[in-house]
Amino acid sequence: MKIIHLTLASVAALALAACSGEKAAETTTADTTVVVDETTAAPVDAAAAGNIVVVAQGNPDFSTLVTAVTAAELGETLSGPGPFTVFAPTNAAFAKLPAGTVEKLTTTDKETLKAILTYHVVPGSVDAATLTSAITAAGDAGYVITTVNGATLTAKIVDGGVVLTDAAGNTSKVTSTDVAASNGLIHVIDTVVMPK
Repeated sequence: MKIIHLTLASVAALALAACSGEKAAETTTADTTVVVDETTAAPVDAAAAGNIVVVAQGNPDFSTLVTAVTAAELGETLSGPGPFTVFAPTNAAFAKLPAGTVEKLTTTDKETLKAILTYHVVPGSVDAATLTSAITAAGDAGYVITTVNGATLTAKIVDGGVVLTDAAGNTSKVTSTDVAASNGLIHVIDTVVMPK
C-alpha cells in the first residue's frame, strides 16, 4: 500500500496556520476523502488513515520530519481538527541541508525550527487540482501562498509539475500530491523550503 505520511514538522506548520486566524481558499475534505491503495486499487477512508501526524509517523520517508515536529513541540497542533495542507519534505530533502543543520535545529535552535516547519503548512485543505487552477489563473508571476508562518511561497508549473519558490529564491518540486489524512492533505516535496 502506498500511502505517504506527513511528518510532525508539517503537522506543526498546520497547527500554526490554524492559529493564525487567516482565511485561505480552501477545499473541505470530508470523511469520505480517500487514498488509493495502489497495490489493490481499493480506496482507503481518510479518517481511517489518521491525522497528519499519524500518517507521517506511518511512513519511514518522513522520519526526519517527525523528529523535527516532535522537537518543535508541534505534534499536538498538527493532530488537531484543521484542516491543514502540509508540504512535507522527505528524509532526502532534509539530507540536502548543510551537515549538522538538522541536529542543531532539533537540539539548540527550536524557535528557528518552528519557523521553518510552519513555513511548510497552509491553513485549509488545498488539493492538487485547486492549487493547479490557482497557479494557472495567476499567470506567469505564479500563485502566492501564505503559510501558517506568515511568510509566502510562490507556486508555478514548471515542466508539467508544481514547483515552490521560497523567500530566498530556492525551489522545491512537489513529487506526490493529495495524501489524505483525517484533518487535511499532504503534498510531498523534494527540498526543505526556508523563510528569510
